[in-house]
Amino acid sequence: MSKAYEAAGVNIEAGYEGVRRIQKHAQSTKQPGVIGALGSFGGLFDLSSLSYKEPVLVSGTDGVGTKLLIAQSMNKHDTIGVDAVAMCVNDIVVQGAKPLFFLDYLALGKNDPTVVEQIVAGISEGCRQSECALIGGETAEMPDLYSENEYDVAGFTVGAAEKQHLIDSENIREGDVLIGLPSSGIHSNGFSLVRKIVKDEGLTWSDSFEADASKTIGDVCLTPTKIYVRAMLPFLLTELIKGAAHITGGGFYENIPRMLPKGLGAKINLTTWQVPSIFQWLKEKGSLTEEDLFSTFNMGIGFIVAVRKYDVEHVLHTFSDAGESPLVIGSVINEAGVSLQGAIQW
Repeated sequence: MSKAYEAAGVNIEAGYEGVRRIQKHAQSTKQPGVIGALGSFGGLFDLSSLSYKEPVLVSGTDGVGTKLLIAQSMNKHDTIGVDAVAMCVNDIVVQGAKPLFFLDYLALGKNDPTVVEQIVAGISEGCRQSECALIGGETAEMPDLYSENEYDVAGFTVGAAEKQHLIDSENIREGDVLIGLPSSGIHSNGFSLVRKIVKDEGLTWSDSFEADASKTIGDVCLTPTKIYVRAMLPFLLTELIKGAAHITGGGFYENIPRMLPKGLGAKINLTTWQVPSIFQWLKEKGSLTEEDLFSTFNMGIGFIVAVRKYDVEHVLHTFSDAGESPLVIGSVINEAGVSLQGAIQW
């Protein structure tokens, strides 16, 4: 390799080794429509392999945020890639699109092939859960921008939807029912606040989590973001889902209104689900209010759909058959905003 480039802090051979290590993981995500192999200048996908009459491409991009700092602190890198995929694919399935392929961007202070492989193994796992293909990406070693043990991960996905089955929320009406799908925990939002609470309390990520002594605080916080693609696939060519929301940054107050027509709002019954213990822990340690919680976190509900009253039972059964535990959590009301009713169930 170039000795001059090595002296500047960039190890090309480590980059080559990283590519060799991740190829097997990317190959495990291959889907119909993928052309060529990982390593080309661009990833290829054959749209003619799809059976859509009027295909609409839907794209999304996102990162993992400061949750990465916990992974780096704990030297645990095998799940963070799931988060990168989840944050992208959950956003496009909300609009009725099935993810087709994913590309990742990984920037590091030092290219450690072992760490790169762990991250991409997680990305590949996220792609397998999403039934989409990892067809390319970029690994950039930038020693002057990141310290030796720092990295950032972001991703980009493209999906397809049948034009007439796009979920656009235009047909949502007052009285429609809101069904929630449980989250796996904090997911990938609100970690600047989480990290502040841990720091202010003088805790470390390796300390035991009080509600489950078998886990550390870091283990609980690094639980990967749940992917809802498979749960939504049975509905993508139907009219059963009238609107959907991925509960990400901004929590209930910001994301639920995004799925509703102007002038309509949501009434949420807080007695209908048990909130995971991590959120009670954050509330107590950080002295957080109900508004703090519901404007920052998913509070145990990571995905919400709106359906007609007479479709509720069928939708609940379909979600259950997909392995979900759906809950009727509220309804659409003729008043803008989000109204929380009842007491939080801890």
